[in-house]
Amino acid sequence: MTQAPSSASAVKPIIEVRGLGKNFVLKRSVFSRPLVQIRAVDNVTLSLMPGETLAIVGESGCGKSTLGRLLMRLIKPSTGEVFIDGQNVTNISHAEMRQQRRHVQLIFQDPYASLNPRMTIAQTIAEPLMLHNIVPAGQRAKRVAELLEMVGLRPEQANRYPHEFSGGQRQRVVIARALAPEPKAIICDEAVSALDVSIQAQILNLLKDLQNRLGLAFVFISHDLGVVKHIADRVAVMYLGKVVEIGASDEIFSAPRHPYTRALLSAIPVAAPPSHQRSRAARLHGDLPSPLSPPQGCRLHTRCPHARPECKTVSMKLDVEASGHANACAFWRDLPAQDGTEGVREPRNPKLEKLFVAFEAMAARSAQTVKGG
Repeated sequence: MTQAPSSASAVKPIIEVRGLGKNFVLKRSVFSRPLVQIRAVDNVTLSLMPGETLAIVGESGCGKSTLGRLLMRLIKPSTGEVFIDGQNVTNISHAEMRQQRRHVQLIFQDPYASLNPRMTIAQTIAEPLMLHNIVPAGQRAKRVAELLEMVGLRPEQANRYPHEFSGGQRQRVVIARALAPEPKAIICDEAVSALDVSIQAQILNLLKDLQNRLGLAFVFISHDLGVVKHIADRVAVMYLGKVVEIGASDEIFSAPRHPYTRALLSAIPVAAPPSHQRSRAARLHGDLPSPLSPPQGCRLHTRCPHARPECKTVSMKLDVEASGHANACAFWRDLPAQDGTEGVREPRNPKLEKLFVAFEAMAARSAQTVKGG
């Protein structure tokens, strides 16, 4: 007797990509044939489930933002397939893609550059309502007011222009516009990196609140691993266009497999004296290779302190564990144990340690004075 599928197995991903790749032509011949190409995204396979936050991290130039645009089909992939809400959108027409794009929206890094300076906030937010015919014309102003309140702005601000808002307020407007077509997923491309730290916290709390209230899924593209640790359910680590490790956020931060992931996490600064900080044994050597001619075999072998002769010739594939954690290092089980995955330990300097202790004592005395006064 065949058992009915469980509710967990019946859940389908909102976004799914299989073998995704993107080439950009840098130089053509006189006959328009490609002479020089750069492989920005190379054979990426991943999925985004309803209600989860998938973070994509890596160094600048690793292909994070290009992957985000491929997920929305803003740019057409060179290889592979893209599925949105179960439909293959790789080769559909522009008109069909416009309808599918209602399910997936995008928040850009610079909110000012992504807003039309000649349009009021009300016009900006009402545009997707009109484009997808979601709300009748007579009710759009009311819906715009609801969306503004939802993101922490006042309805009376609707008739202002983008230059009349601060950076954090503009990003709230962009979020309201993304919410207007009632999407199932939002791709956040460095959505808080251009904001002050205090404003970053407010925007992140807003995104988490909206996720809980509306059941949204997020693709969170970022280079700030401190932010990713607190917001992501799963993390995908990219290096030179490839995903080298993907898994649950807790596992990535507590027990990273791939040497590149270890190096990223060991670079997170920690506010502690040098003697209390953790090992920097995961540091990589040399500079990032040119993406025009990536190394053969494992692409990290030119910088990896644990590289073996096999790494120079054998192209590593993602090895999926029973837990779903996958990484592209075949020798990760032989890597030395790491004393924590966060923080950087510089060579011990007694003078710096004394200075740090003195600052702590001064801060403690100040706190006691304020409490007693």
